[in-house]
Amino acid sequence: MLSAWIPLRKKIAKKHKFTFDLNSILSYLLYARILFPASKLATMQLVKNFLEQPSFELQHVYRALGVIAQESDLIQSELYKNSLKVADRNTHILYYDCTNFFFEIEQEEGLRQYGISKEHRPCPIVQMGLFMDGDGIPLAFNISPGNTNEQVTLTPLEDKLLQDFKLSRLVVCTDTGLASTANRKFNDKKDRAFITTQSIKKLKKSLKEWALDKTGWHIPGQKGSFDITKIDTDEALAEAYKNTTFYKERWINEGGLEQRIVVTFSMKYKNYQRSIRYAQIERAIKTVEKNPQKISKAIRMTINGSLQKRASRQRVKLLIKTSTA
Repeated sequence: MLSAWIPLRKKIAKKHKFTFDLNSILSYLLYARILFPASKLATMQLVKNFLEQPSFELQHVYRALGVIAQESDLIQSELYKNSLKVADRNTHILYYDCTNFFFEIEQEEGLRQYGISKEHRPCPIVQMGLFMDGDGIPLAFNISPGNTNEQVTLTPLEDKLLQDFKLSRLVVCTDTGLASTANRKFNDKKDRAFITTQSIKKLKKSLKEWALDKTGWHIPGQKGSFDITKIDTDEALAEAYKNTTFYKERWINEGGLEQRIVVTFSMKYKNYQRSIRYAQIERAIKTVEKNPQKISKAIRMTINGSLQKRASRQRVKLLIKTSTA
């Protein structure tokens, strides 16, 4: 792997005209990130405690970061090609998701823009999208401004995979937040497909009724359909199917996009969600019993707030009627 990296390193060094050891800087940054994640300044202080002393200074690290950023696509492509010499990569199934990193500053600049923070922080963020292969090994990533809609980041990075990584037959898996119609259609091709999660609440009325119908469920490996209401009334069935995942499926065609919807039901997950609800109710009851006056005050404030909003809306309506009279 190291021998395969040397030609690329020399190529990058010649292009950007630097003399420091990019391989050494990358290696130390990786070691330090695993051992003790910190700033680049703190990382330099840490690596000086290693048995093998670094052959570069802090300014070389900062300059290397700019080079790495500019050559990121090339490095990722070569890294993938080199990884094939060590192990087979399961690239027929790909997982894509986005996250973001916050900066404790107030002014936006460059990639650091105000957007929807995963940690709900009121700070500028930078967004990263990551593709992983079927074994959970990172494949490629992209960086975008924090105010970018994460749905539009999938197709450009997937295009790079198809071109630079020479991938073809693949299934892209995402969560519902990334499953826009455009992204689904992009992977509705001969050699590509998609799998995504779907909220039942957001289905059309007819599909929602079909999904929540207690009849028409199937068990993997068995013929016929099943009525899951029987589980609630028969303890023997409940015990027999406590670890079973029931499913139902159908094909739909909307907007020229043909999709197969698969809905699953699990007694184990149902009981898990039920236990969470019961715990929340118990905490609420204890809170009410412990601080009844505080709860009453909160209720009064909520009611008064609602009444004030209603009165305000009525005044607005009256003003509109008066102005139009």
